[in-house]
Amino acid sequence: MPGRDLLVAFLCGGFVAIMVGVSYAAVPLYSWFCRTTGFGGTTQIAHSAPAHEVSGRTITVRFDSNVAPGLPWIFEPERRTVDVKLGQVVTIYYAVTNESARVTAGQAGYNVTPPTVGIYFEKINCFCFTQQTMKPGEKRDMAVVFYVDPKLAKDSEQDTLSNITLSYTFYPVRLAPSPAPQAGERQEGVADSTDTVKSGHI
Repeated sequence: MPGRDLLVAFLCGGFVAIMVGVSYAAVPLYSWFCRTTGFGGTTQIAHSAPAHEVSGRTITVRFDSNVAPGLPWIFEPERRTVDVKLGQVVTIYYAVTNESARVTAGQAGYNVTPPTVGIYFEKINCFCFTQQTMKPGEKRDMAVVFYVDPKLAKDSEQDTLSNITLSYTFYPVRLAPSPAPQAGERQEGVADSTDTVKSGHI
């Protein structure tokens, strides 16, 4: 029955195509879900300071830093803790050093704990939004600008909350190989001295 075989083949092909499409859509859908709900401690992205007045309630924010294997960076916050009022905009810098003799790149993953406060933790700017590329021996201060949404005070489940931990982990990113230098040309990315940069791009 050629007609029936063609129908079965068509249905099977369509099913495979749908499943492939769903698998590609799963990651952005999951990312959107986490950003919308704060699931798993996923923080929010704000485009400006909060319109609400600064609250009198104070929260201690602790900063955690980690580097995954394979990335030769030192990564530490300038301060381990800071006391912030709800709605207060705060800027914190992380010091990053590439200890390698080559250009390396990393992308920071992040979350907050307890996970239920992710929906109230708003980042206005953050180095974690983009991939970071470091020259050999380069030192850079990377900023994160954030506030804790005053709406947290209206959540009865957060009445006893006094501490939030913001945690980052830098993961290595593989760079595309550079073209071989021509005779007499200096290879790009090889530094003669250590560079120190105060990163305004966040």
